[in-house]
Amino acid sequence: MKNRKVPMRKDVVTGEMAPKKELVRVVRNSDGSVSIDETGKKSGRGAYVAINVDNAKKAKTNHILDKTFSVAISDEFYDELIAYVDHLQARKELFENE
Repeated sequence: MKNRKVPMRKDVVTGEMAPKKELVRVVRNSDGSVSIDETGKKSGRGAYVAINVDNAKKAKTNHILDKTFSVAISDEFYDELIAYVDHLQARKELFENE
């Protein structure tokens, strides 16, 4: 069987490369709004954050996404990102054992 290529993306918090499935995509649309891209297919400029709550909290404290997108991002968005990453991390740990 042929080995498939695993798409790799860079985590904006740590700067490390990781498989795309282990990252969350955050996207800035043409109108300047920033949102979490659950599908990974929204149009706009994307940045990736690892599915790790500590990385998401670090992104909030250092305002990394503000710098990446050159847009002021509210703390509420960062809180939403942390909650989403926490949810994905819990699911990953739950289903990893099966």
